[in-house]
Formats: sequence, C-alpha cells, structure tokens
Amino acid sequence: MHIEPGDLHDPTVVAFLEAHVAQLRAVTPPGSSHALDLDGLRRPDVSFWTAHDAGELVGCVALQTLTPTHGEGHVELKSMRTAPHRTRSGIGTALVVHVLDAAGAAGARRISLETGSFEFFAPARRLYARHGFVECEPFADYRPDPESTFMTREVGGLG
Repeated sequence: MHIEPGDLHDPTVVAFLEAHVAQLRAVTPPGSSHALDLDGLRRPDVSFWTAHDAGELVGCVALQTLTPTHGEGHVELKSMRTAPHRTRSGIGTALVVHVLDAAGAAGARRISLETGSFEFFAPARRLYARHGFVECEPFADYRPDPESTFMTREVGGLG
C-alpha cells in the first residue's frame, strides 16, 4: 500500500468521496454530519491524501489547518475513510500515522477531530484512541452535539 497526495479531480477519487459523504449523511442525523464535500476538500487550507493497494483506491484522509502552524498550530483530521470491503486491514492505522507525520512536518502542535458518538463510529473512535487521541470539548466552529465525539492530541510522540 502507498499513500500519496490525492487528485480531487480523478473520477475514482470523486466517486470514493461521494460514497463517503453519502454514507455519513445516511447514518448521521441532519445537521450532525460534518464531512467535507469536494469543494471543501479543494480549499487551500486542506491537504488531502489517498491510499492505494495494488492499484485500488482503498482509503483517504485530509488535514485542515485551523490556526497557522507557527508555534501553536492546530489542524483537524478530516475525511478519513477506508473502503468498506477493506476495513480492519490496517489501512486506517496507516492513514492516521501518515497524517500525524504530515501534521508534525507542517509544524502543527495539535491535531483534533470530530466523529460520530454512536455505534457506527465506535471502530473509528477506538482507532483514534489507540493513536493517543482523547476526548475533548468542541473546538474551532463546532458546537456541543450529542451525536458528535470530539478528540484531540498533541502532535509528536505516540504515532
């Protein structure tokens, strides 16, 4: 498997992301899904990567800059997805490690995320916890939401 900057105009990537947003909106109550659409991922403050295995797109992840990375930089992990037929095969772990390394290389000091609080998202919450993320209060523009779990960690260490 290899992870590289993703092409947000590649039809395969576009379809993968559209399936991601559709799935999240189907399982999340209205107003509680915070997935970035293609326009959101194409913003200049977002970095996006894809994971391929034997030529197949099997995952993606993004980082959005919340505050400048000079000194106290804060970034948000966004759009983390593993192809449904490849869950629990190490792709999520590889993507988290990659994004933690990228955040550190960019000078970020903190990385945070929002994910669902209900059973569908339990595997994601366990993955993030294994990589040092702990629950926190809402950050950036998020508001308290019983459907959301907010997590954060310092960049560096525990990759």
